[in-house]
Amino acid sequence: MVNKKVKQLKELRKILEKERRVGKKVVFTNGCFDILHLGHVQYLEEAKSFGDILVVGLNSDSSVKKLKKNHRPIMDESSRAGILAALECVDYITIFKEETPFKLINFLRPDILVKGGDWKKEDIVGGNLVIQYGGKVKSVPYIKGHSSSRIIEQIRHPIKKNEGDV
Repeated sequence: MVNKKVKQLKELRKILEKERRVGKKVVFTNGCFDILHLGHVQYLEEAKSFGDILVVGLNSDSSVKKLKKNHRPIMDESSRAGILAALECVDYITIFKEETPFKLINFLRPDILVKGGDWKKEDIVGGNLVIQYGGKVKSVPYIKGHSSSRIIEQIRHPIKKNEGDV
C-alpha cells in the first residue's frame, strides 16, 4: 500500500537515522505537488539520483492556500501524498503545515537538499543550514512548459482550436 510511505516526523527521523547508520544518503525536497505533471516526475527522479533515500516534504492544504491562493489546492493533501507515494523514486513523504520547510529540514537534517532550477541557491529555504552541518544543496533544472499553475489556467480557460485542428 502506497500510504506506508507517508510518515509522521518522529517515525521518519528514526527510519532515516537507521538508514544513515548503514551508509545511506538522505535527499530531501519539498513542494505543493498540486497537480502532478511530467516536470514534477522528472524533477523527483533526478532528485533521487543524488542519494539513496528521497524524502518529500509535502505542503499541507492550509500551507498551499497561504502560498498559492487562487482556489488552491486543487487536490487535498492525502490525495497528493497518495499520488506521490505511487512513484517508485519517492521513498517517504511527510506533510508539513508551515509555509516553509525550514523546521522540517532542521529536524530531519538531510544530507542533500534539492530544489528546482527556478530557485537561486542562496534563496533555497534551509540551504544555509544544510551547508552549515556539512550537507549539500543541489538544483535541478526547471523544465520549461511544465507548471501546475499553467495547467490549471488551461483547464479554466481552454484555448479553442479551429474546427480543422486535430
